[in-house]
Amino acid sequence: MEDNLDKFNGIKTWAEDDRPREKFLLKGKHSLSNAELLAILIGTGTKNESAVDLGRKILQITVENLNELAKLSINDLKKIKGIGEAKAITIAAALELGRRRKEENAKEVEIIRTSREAFNYFEPMVADLPHEEFWILLLARNRKVICKKQISAGGVAGTVVDMKIIFKHAIEHLASYIVLCHNHPSGNLTPSSADIQITKSLKTSGKLLEIEIVDHIIIGGDKYYSFADNDDI
Repeated sequence: MEDNLDKFNGIKTWAEDDRPREKFLLKGKHSLSNAELLAILIGTGTKNESAVDLGRKILQITVENLNELAKLSINDLKKIKGIGEAKAITIAAALELGRRRKEENAKEVEIIRTSREAFNYFEPMVADLPHEEFWILLLARNRKVICKKQISAGGVAGTVVDMKIIFKHAIEHLASYIVLCHNHPSGNLTPSSADIQITKSLKTSGKLLEIEIVDHIIIGGDKYYSFADNDDI
């Protein structure tokens, strides 16, 4: 198939080492801007805008934040003039591969001792979600990761948490410690009254079973709030 990236809005008139694909080959992937990388995915521009222009337009919508870009749905991307379904799917697929790469890195973590390590483990799973999800990480006595479990998925403003299900998983896997985690799609990291109450209830109940709740991580984009770090647990 003929390469069409250079056919729109004068990209073929650019210096060879400025064209996204040629620049990628000549100077390496790290030399490209985010807009240029998106241009390679987009492939072609419109009558009035190059693929690079479209890449810049997409980034403007998300204020240059790739985490926000990953939250856009196919329909959100299609609202941009020049981005049809095929291009939107290509962008979404590339972002999903990036997310899965981060998740693979998280799987290599064997021991959780700090809030940052817990955040790094959960962030690939929940940071880009448009809705709330609640997860737990079960740890052995030496803080080695046993497994992770999704407890619930809800709406934009909240999700239901059943304590019985959490402790059922912990008992079945003979866990000594539990790390709680959920996301705030809004990016607001302030714990809600419900967040505080469920954390306290789980902490109290866990003592009876000799299963300690060691932290509760709230994730909003690329940032997090730790109950343990703030002496709230």
